[in-house]
Amino acid sequence: MTQALHTPPQTAPAPPEAHDLAALAARHGLAVSGARPSLPEYIRQLWARRHFIGAFATAKLTAQYSQAKLGQVWQVLTPLLNAAVYYFIFGKLMGTSRGVPDYIPFLVTGVFVWTFTQSSIMAGTRAISGNLGLVRALHFPRAALPISFALQQLQQLLFSMAALVVILLCFGIPVSASWLLAVPALVLQFAFNAGIAMIMARMGAKTPDIAQLMPFVLRTWMYASGVMFSISHMLSDKDLPSWVITALQANPAAVYIDLMRFALIDSFHASQLPPHVWAIATGWALLAGAGGFIYFWKAEETYGRG
Repeated sequence: MTQALHTPPQTAPAPPEAHDLAALAARHGLAVSGARPSLPEYIRQLWARRHFIGAFATAKLTAQYSQAKLGQVWQVLTPLLNAAVYYFIFGKLMGTSRGVPDYIPFLVTGVFVWTFTQSSIMAGTRAISGNLGLVRALHFPRAALPISFALQQLQQLLFSMAALVVILLCFGIPVSASWLLAVPALVLQFAFNAGIAMIMARMGAKTPDIAQLMPFVLRTWMYASGVMFSISHMLSDKDLPSWVITALQANPAAVYIDLMRFALIDSFHASQLPPHVWAIATGWALLAGAGGFIYFWKAEETYGRG
């Protein structure tokens, strides 16, 4: 009896390596389902699906107004109606048009370019949370979704640019070589918009309520971006701290709007641009584009779960 009480308990033998699931999976080349690939591999997978990204963006754009009688006309009519409302409120009632030559082309350009950024961010916020069925059913790099939504908004902007060209010509602004500057400006803005869309897609996937908050954030951002007024003209007679002026001028939305105005409108001169504007625009595009992509990639294996 005493001997039995003092007998040390028998420990179970360690399982052999053949029963170690991790070693077994490694031996047969198996990996965790949905595991995040390396960054170079993720980029390679994303590039391999570039045709899907383009087709998905085009399909979403086509379906956006499929139920409306005017159909795709709304792609141009919506920003034009917004510009008309802003012209009445800000241009006429508040007098922001004073001292701004070619105010209507100035305003319409600002509204179109701002709408590109605003819509890309709003669509990116819902890119994962609004497409959970697709995310859970198919295996593909999830960054394809926010990028495709930003591409969709770029396509819509290009439709709107046709109306903008007509407006410019109607107000006596001739076609000039400077219009070619709109191409690099749009490329940089697309990189910036796609990066912010990816940041918001990750945040929106974890906290869907962010989509309800974003309209208020974007409206505040719009008022600080010179969509309806000239920032340089408004600041000319204001005694503001230098950091406030620098922040307003370096605001990425304002930078891309000003670049487009400088490219398209003759009366918008280089003196109205912030110093080193192309360097600032490139810096924002690289910071948001690369930073947003890496930030989104780091949470790749969490999308669609929970």
